[in-house]
Amino acid sequence: MIGILADSHDNLDSLRRAVGMFRDNGCGLIIHAGDFVAPFAARELEKAGCPVRAVFGNCDGEREGLRAVLDPLGGVHEEPYLFEYLGKTYLLAHRHERLDALLAKHSPWVLIYGHTHETDIRTEKGTLIINPGEAGGWLSGRSTAAMLDPETRRATIISLA
Repeated sequence: MIGILADSHDNLDSLRRAVGMFRDNGCGLIIHAGDFVAPFAARELEKAGCPVRAVFGNCDGEREGLRAVLDPLGGVHEEPYLFEYLGKTYLLAHRHERLDALLAKHSPWVLIYGHTHETDIRTEKGTLIINPGEAGGWLSGRSTAAMLDPETRRATIISLA
């Protein structure tokens, strides 16, 4: 399983719940689509015991601090970030404005994004597109994440309440 987060915005309680759920479900990878905000929040992902792939969001001001925490876990990158996991191509972005262009250029197996604070799971042009919503819950009042089975490419939204 893959645990997917975005827009956690320093909500430590939600991050702790997400890490617990990811651990309980045997996640082999965590993906974060940006807006941790501060390095102390990113440090919660260390407790998951699995690699992390992340991109910076528009609210991630302490980039060097985030790199110091996340690089040993797998890394935080500028968006868009293209990587392979279990032989499949994943594209990770924070902002949503260029999704069509990214799909056309890269044709990933899965595209994950954040920024809108709204959940989204759909297939377009053969690519599974996932926005896990906002882990922070500050804007919508709902703290959410997603889980992806990398073998079946089936994704579900989970509540962090």
